Amino acid sequence: MSRFVPALIAAPLASAALFATAPTAQAQSSDMTVQQFLTIGQNIPRNRAVAMMRPDTRRLIREVTGAVSTVKAEQASAVSAGRRPAHCIPASGTGITPETLVARFETMPETRRRVTVTQAVRDWMVERYPCRN
Repeated sequence: MSRFVPALIAAPLASAALFATAPTAQAQSSDMTVQQFLTIGQNIPRNRAVAMMRPDTRRLIREVTGAVSTVKAEQASAVSAGRRPAHCIPASGTGITPETLVARFETMPETRRRVTVTQAVRDWMVERYPCRN
């Protein structure tokens, strides 16, 4: 899977993940599993320019962007409803990089890779940004 990391240009994925700070009303989640994400990523070429021309690369970037948007929208919804959110992602962003995302997904046990990318991001944000209050 290490071939996949250089293929994803850090700027598009990091920008999408880090700058997805404002939750969107139309945050969409997908049914793509972590295993599917990793499998698709294995076939992405190392050359960044070529990789960005491939629909699979853009699809994976959209998948992560959508997952982050969904998770941030859930947080905003809980806060606006006066509930304690499951996670407290800072306004500055998630801090997800292509390298940390792939490393996180690759270290997941095989049985856990059946969860959706959105659920995996949600679980990660609960762990990474717990609410202290």
